[in-house]
Formats: sequence, structure tokens, C-alpha cells
Amino acid sequence: MSTSQSASGESPVRVFVVEDQARILRALTKYLKTREELDLVGSAMTGEEALERIPPCKPEVVLLDLELPGMNGLEVLRRLKPNDPQIEVLILTTFDDETRVFEAVQAGAAGYLVKRVAQDQIVKAILEVWAGGMVIESRIARRFWNYFESMKARPQEKVEHELTAVEIDILQFLAKGLSNAEVGEVMSLERRRVRSHLGHIYRKLGVSSHVEAVVKALGMGIIDL
Repeated sequence: MSTSQSASGESPVRVFVVEDQARILRALTKYLKTREELDLVGSAMTGEEALERIPPCKPEVVLLDLELPGMNGLEVLRRLKPNDPQIEVLILTTFDDETRVFEAVQAGAAGYLVKRVAQDQIVKAILEVWAGGMVIESRIARRFWNYFESMKARPQEKVEHELTAVEIDILQFLAKGLSNAEVGEVMSLERRRVRSHLGHIYRKLGVSSHVEAVVKALGMGIIDL
């Protein structure tokens, strides 16, 4: 796939795939290469290989299997996100275990899909997480909602922080479910500026994803739902 602009006029999203089953990897990469919205920049079949290959490939979205030989996908995620918080990670797994998926999202994943989903749904999910949205199976989405509700119900004592007014507004909109693009529209900011502000937010709060940032900001009393 070339890096030329797609029919929409935007550069295709750079995608890296981590999948240990050769048959699934072949089918998935073959399909992704046909999509003009995407630029498949690399793949790996183990966690160790992924951590070595991802940095030079400079992907914008990593499609990551949790069940890998040797280093598992969760460990890959925990090592990858702190080094490059701007990379969005979308879990594609056979696991329906809500606890493991919750751990992955807490570690910085932008969401998850199970392998039974249609290929076009995978593409939609990649584009959604790159836009700053989140893709979560309904059964886990309810857990997140319940968690956020519990955070809202707790009496909060505001904690000192270094966030600017703009950064707090961005977090507030993210907590309400807006994507990066939607936040940009509401605040009259380019999407790249929103992502730049998110990078500053991550550093100041010591987190590596917008989900972690929102949860921590709620806990600190910086924002509310």
C-alpha cells in the first residue's frame, strides 16, 4: 500500500499488525492492503518481534493480539505505550474474558475486538481509534460506564495539578465520549493540536492513554461527568 492520499484527501492511517497465527495474519494483511484508507507498514508474529519492528515502522495504529507466544500482548502494550503514547493500540483477540480486556484498556489500549468480527468492522474500528474514539464490546462498555459512575459518586477533593484550562476542557469532552476529531470541532482546534495537547496531558498525569487520563482526572477531581 502506498502512502499517497486516499480518495478522501487524507493520508492513509499507518497500521502495524501483531498476530501469531500465520493463516489469520495472511488473510488480515491481504485484506488491509486493499483498503485505501490504510497503509500497512509492517507485521510481527511474536511480542518480542513486535517491540523490535514497531518503532522504525512508525505506525499510527497497532492491531494487537493478546495471546502471543513468549511475551503476551498485554506485556507488549505495557512496554509500547509509555515509549510512544501517540500510537493507538486496538486489541484483536479470541478472548472474551472481561477482566483481561479491562486490563488491556487500562494499560492504554483504545479498545478491543474479537476475531469473529467482519473484516470491514476491523477497518472501521482502526479508523475510529485513530480519530480518538474508543471501540469496546458492549459487555465491557457497561463495566466502564459503571466504573465512571462510581467515580462520579465519590466525594472528590481537588488535587493540585499542572494542567492548563485547555487541557482540562479536552479531558472533560473526552469524558463525555467525544473523539479527538469531535473535540477539535467543538474547541476549534486542528486534530493534530488535540493530539499534541493529549501528549502534554499524558506526561503531566503520568498516563499513556486517554482512558487512563480521564479516569485519573476524575479521581483527582479535575473533571466530572
